[in-house]
Order: sequence, then C-alpha cells, then structure tokens
Amino acid sequence: MADSEEQNGFDDAAVVYPYARGSRYLNQVNENVVDLDYIPQRKVGRFYFAVKRLFDVVASSLAIVVLSPVLCAAALAVKLTSRGPILFRDKRVGQNGKIIDVLKFRSMYIDSESNPTKYLSPAQMVEWKRERKVKNDPRITKVGRFLRKTSIDELPQLFNIWIGNMSVVGPRPVTKREIEENFTPAEQAVILSAKPGLTGYWQVYGRSDVSYESGRRSRLTLDYFAYRSLGLDLELILLTIPAVLKGSGAE
Repeated sequence: MADSEEQNGFDDAAVVYPYARGSRYLNQVNENVVDLDYIPQRKVGRFYFAVKRLFDVVASSLAIVVLSPVLCAAALAVKLTSRGPILFRDKRVGQNGKIIDVLKFRSMYIDSESNPTKYLSPAQMVEWKRERKVKNDPRITKVGRFLRKTSIDELPQLFNIWIGNMSVVGPRPVTKREIEENFTPAEQAVILSAKPGLTGYWQVYGRSDVSYESGRRSRLTLDYFAYRSLGLDLELILLTIPAVLKGSGAE
C-alpha cells in the first residue's frame, strides 16, 4: 500500500472519503463540471486494462468448465424447489453508465421484486429502499438462503465476465438509484469508469455487514480506486476465498 500512496501523492491517514451527498466533495463540484481530481485514485494505463481483460477471459472460461457440476446442481435445485426462472437478471449500472443484466441464480420468490410489501414490513421496506438489502429477508427461499450463504448464487456472473460487461475484480454492481443517492457526481464518474466486479473491497471486507447509512459501504467502493493495481486485484481474489468459506456477512 505504501508504494501506491507515494505514487498518488497523498497520505492515507489524511484522506477523507466522502460518505454521502452533502460531503465536502459535492460542494467543490460545479453542477456542470465533474472534476475527478477531488477523488483520490491511482492512475492505471493500457497495460493494466489489457492484462485485466486477458485474465478475465481466461479465468472465467476455466471457472465455468471446472464449476459446471456446481452450476448444474444449483440450477436444478432452484428449478425444483420454487416456481419461476432459474436465473434472475438484476438491472445494474455498468461501465460508462450502461445498464447491464447481472446474472444470478434466483434466490427469492418470483414476486419478491414486483410485490415486496407482500413479504416486508414497513421498516424492512425502508431498509430495502436505502440499502438494497434486508437483514433476515423473508423473500429468500430455503435453497436461496444456502446459495447466498455460499455465494453460489453469484456464479452465473462468470458469464458476465466472459462476455465483457463485468470483471473478476471491481466495484460492486449497483443500481441506478443506489449510485445517484449515495455518491456525488464526481464519485459517480470515477465508479462508472470501471466495470463492476464479481469480487472487490466490499465483497472481501464488508458484504452485508456494512451499510450506506454508516458511510463504510461508500468508502469501500472508493478505496478500490485509490489503490487499484494488478497486485491489489490478485490480493482481493485470494482474500475472497476465505471470505466466502467463512460466510461472514453473506445473506
């Protein structure tokens, strides 16, 4: 981490990350001008992106082949235990603001998105609208709870990575509403400059244990851009394995 701090010319102890609208960064950004210099970020070049894409293609291809028995078993379990499609296509904001379908094994009842009030209390509805997640969500099926706990529900995103609208490592995929409500215009521009990732700072260090309300969820997203490098990407991939095995923060 020390090398990246020197190259970017800032001391980690002195960095103050914006946590939500109303931060000092928002006041420094003109409504019509987005100044990316306000957000600490490590500069990366074409070599970084070329190697990253090559790794994405090779890694996703191998993972799809090796994990095909798990993918087939999960698909069968979803199909046999609840009504509805096997895959859930989650609309998220991708690179350059393009809306993409992030693939997941369906882990909720079929009407959980269209009719959330059927399952959620008023307090849970507030939490869901703010965080896009709910503690002990009653909309999740029994099979879905296992898939989420083991992160198997996210394995179809390997196809997103192979296609090219996601990466193995990157910021967490977010909805249009999430990014508009929790990040300033300058922060949004930085986040949307990269492909969302299957894993990253949030997935390793936070998962469902952190929230936008506390500010930590926003910070974890921005931390990636402050220190990103091929070495950091590899480190996050390796740290993902024990995080998934422990199941901490997964819901």
